[in-house]
Amino acid sequence: MERKSLEVELSMTTIGIIGAGEVGSQIARAAISQGYSIVIANSRGPETLKNLVAELGPSAHAATAADAAAAGDFAIVAVPLRVVNNMPVEELAGKIVLDTNNYMVWRDGHIPILDSGEKTVHELRQEHLPASKVAKAFTHIQAPRLLIAGRPAGAPGRLALSVSSNFPEAVELVTRLYDQFGFDTVDNSPLSESWRTSPGQPAWNRWAHQNREELTRNLGRARRRRW
Repeated sequence: MERKSLEVELSMTTIGIIGAGEVGSQIARAAISQGYSIVIANSRGPETLKNLVAELGPSAHAATAADAAAAGDFAIVAVPLRVVNNMPVEELAGKIVLDTNNYMVWRDGHIPILDSGEKTVHELRQEHLPASKVAKAFTHIQAPRLLIAGRPAGAPGRLALSVSSNFPEAVELVTRLYDQFGFDTVDNSPLSESWRTSPGQPAWNRWAHQNREELTRNLGRARRRRW
């Protein structure tokens, strides 16, 4: 990656968040605490986010999904994947997109290509957003812990989170964001390996304390499941 483009990415200050549930809202709180501005959207319209935006303060604004995607220097998708894409493809084109989704059959229904193990949920997101750089992030931590479990770099007991992407620049961005939130990073790339932190795998226990060494070990213990 050229130095100039790296400097541009490291200067990003606005995050577009699509999804205002527990995950999206907690990431918004953590990001605002680190000086980011947030443009957040849900499926019901900006007017329904009035209370959340008031709580988050002046660094937060509500918008449609398309407008949040367009406003962000990078984006976070905190909603389940649909078989037929419902994300704003054009507005996310050329941007890094952090996908926080886990495939939950009880919620999402059976998706044959995921059930067979032919693709991961994050590979499908990448196919839905072909002009974006998708990274799997924040998928195996209980959302409220983002605000209470972080520790300074090098501190005893600092926890680690994984990232998966086909793009090194996306891994670098997620690593920086994790560090700002107080977590180490384990690179579990590419997206085809992102199943290793899926529900039921050793690394997915969202209530567990996993440092970098423990998370690396748990990723290695993963076994591919078929539905």
